[in-house]
Amino acid sequence: MKTKRYLFFWVAIPAFIFALAGVVMGLWNAILPSVLAVRPLTYWQALGLLVLCRILFGGLHFRPWGGHRPGQWGWNEKWANMTEEERQQLRQRWQERCAKRAPK
Repeated sequence: MKTKRYLFFWVAIPAFIFALAGVVMGLWNAILPSVLAVRPLTYWQALGLLVLCRILFGGLHFRPWGGHRPGQWGWNEKWANMTEEERQQLRQRWQERCAKRAPK
């Protein structure tokens, strides 16, 4: 069972990346040459652009839960060390902040 899952991911993830490169190339070539007067991209340039964007904007870490570790900012420890009065004050401040942003 696990070998099928691993095989699926070893095939599906590269296939998705290569398909995404095709989408990037298609969008670039459909929009940017006429708007910004740039040259069309080849498929390999589009793939390289995806890799470059991943390095520059996403970093080189690959975490399955969205890019940060659970408890990375220490809220679990802060919350556990708060008194009930401090927790209530924090809840009140967040309710006030959220009420300001809520649509009327």
